[in-house]
Parts: sequence; structure tokens; C-alpha cells
Amino acid sequence: MDAVLDHVAIAAASLDEGVAWVEARLGLRMAPGGEHPAMGTHNRLLSLGPSEYLEVIAVNPDAPRPAHPRWFGLDRFTGPPRAVAWVLRVPDLDAQPMPAGVGPPMALSRGDLAWRLTVPAGGQGPFDGLYPALIEWAGAHPAPRLPDLGLRLARLEITHPEITALAASLPGRDARVSFAHGAPGLRLRLATPEGERLL
Repeated sequence: MDAVLDHVAIAAASLDEGVAWVEARLGLRMAPGGEHPAMGTHNRLLSLGPSEYLEVIAVNPDAPRPAHPRWFGLDRFTGPPRAVAWVLRVPDLDAQPMPAGVGPPMALSRGDLAWRLTVPAGGQGPFDGLYPALIEWAGAHPAPRLPDLGLRLARLEITHPEITALAASLPGRDARVSFAHGAPGLRLRLATPEGERLL
């Protein structure tokens, strides 16, 4: 089975800043998330439907710094909140071909949620971090638990100088994901009850 979109990550210098930025632009309240002790990060979530979600993630200042780089390039993150990564769900990470630099799967859990996610050795994956992380969930998924506020992903726009190679290396395609040549970038077009919004 091909990979399918699981979630999109918005990074911020602090979780409060990221949540305020997203809520102001979308006019919607984010749901609680949790902590990731193995990565020294924490997040808040927003439903994109029954099987997808939007995540705001930031370094947790109250958590010990991990011995390894944090995911999504968060150790080097500066500037205003912005979309930094997307994640594809696969049924079996061990059987999934992937390009060099994606990183080995790391086993993680929180409460009754358990998953494995590819984490690059340097904290940022191929194509300036625009190659998606790959995730395999064991059992429950967080999306169905989130309040559905009518938010949906209309388009995920990816630009990169090597966009042809990036697109060709993906394990699956989603009609909502578009690819264009340009400076490395990731932008979300989101359908809200009040109209389209950009992040």
C-alpha cells in the first residue's frame, strides 16, 4: 500500500508563540498535545479530518536536552512560526524503501499511542528537510480523538531546486501535494469554515 499523508508540522521558537500564530490565522482553537521526552519537544494539535492533523511543535524548555539532534531541524530553528515538515504514514517501515539520509525509525510512545518515525541522524532529512518523515502507527491514531472543527488541507505546496528528484523519490502521491521548482519551501492552503487560509 502506498504512503498516505499523516500530519504536517509547524515549528516555532516556543509552543505558545506557535499556537497563537496558528489560531490567529485560522480562527480555530488548537487541542492539547503532549510531550516527547526522547526529543525534548512538546506540541499541540488540530484536526485536518478523521485521519490527518496539523501539529505545532517546539523545543520544550523544561525538558532535558537529548543526546541526539531533535527532529525537524528544531535545534537550528529561528524566526517566526512556519511549516517545516510533512509526515507520510506507511503500513510497514521495515519494508519501505527510502532514500539515504531519511534516518532509521525511532520507537516512541505517549499514553496509549505508540509509533515509529524516521529521524535523520543530523535532525534534518534530505532535500533541506523537505523529504517527508515516514511514520508507522501501532494501534490508535490521534486524529480521530481531536475535535473536528471543519479544517481540511486543500493543498500542500513544496518548492525546491531539485524538486523533480524529490517528487520521484516519494513512496506515494497525494493529489493535494504540489511540486514546483524554486527555493526550499513548504506552504499549506487550508480550507476553514470561514474560507481558505495560508500557513
